[in-house]
Amino acid sequence: MDILFFVFAGATGIAAALASIAIWAPRPARVRVLAVVITTLFIPVAYVELTELLSKPKPMSFEWYERNTDKALLLAITLDEGKAIYLWLRLDGSLEPRNYKIPWNLRLAEKLEDAYEDAVKRNSAIVLRNPFWRRSLDEWGDLNVEIIPPPLPPQKRPPPAPRFFNPRDKSI
Repeated sequence: MDILFFVFAGATGIAAALASIAIWAPRPARVRVLAVVITTLFIPVAYVELTELLSKPKPMSFEWYERNTDKALLLAITLDEGKAIYLWLRLDGSLEPRNYKIPWNLRLAEKLEDAYEDAVKRNSAIVLRNPFWRRSLDEWGDLNVEIIPPPLPPQKRPPPAPRFFNPRDKSI
């Protein structure tokens, strides 16, 4: 199941717990009603904010849930010169692409652009090894980029050797 469901359920549960504390506290009735109203307004705002975050690129250094991924397939790259590098990655074992943002690094941008052009020419795929292990901005230039050639199409088996009738053979 998607982690977004659990995050929203957690936010709703926390809001409900805070509202119940505010309701049962020895306060005037208008303060308790205000707590219920604020809670009912918080839940849709949290939902809208979580769904809005789905379309935004996530900073690659913020990835903690999938940080132990060994490899990721690079689907697309967008360079915003001087600002950021945007990557569409398909993590190992997943079919869903994810959108990530890396701080601008000229060495990494050139490396990714060269790899992308080379992969397009050779009809290959680009794989990033251990994409989330970097800790500092200087380490982003050392991203492990590997170009994987396309798999060979299945080869046809050679036709079987012709069989000749041998009149001296005892088996027919």
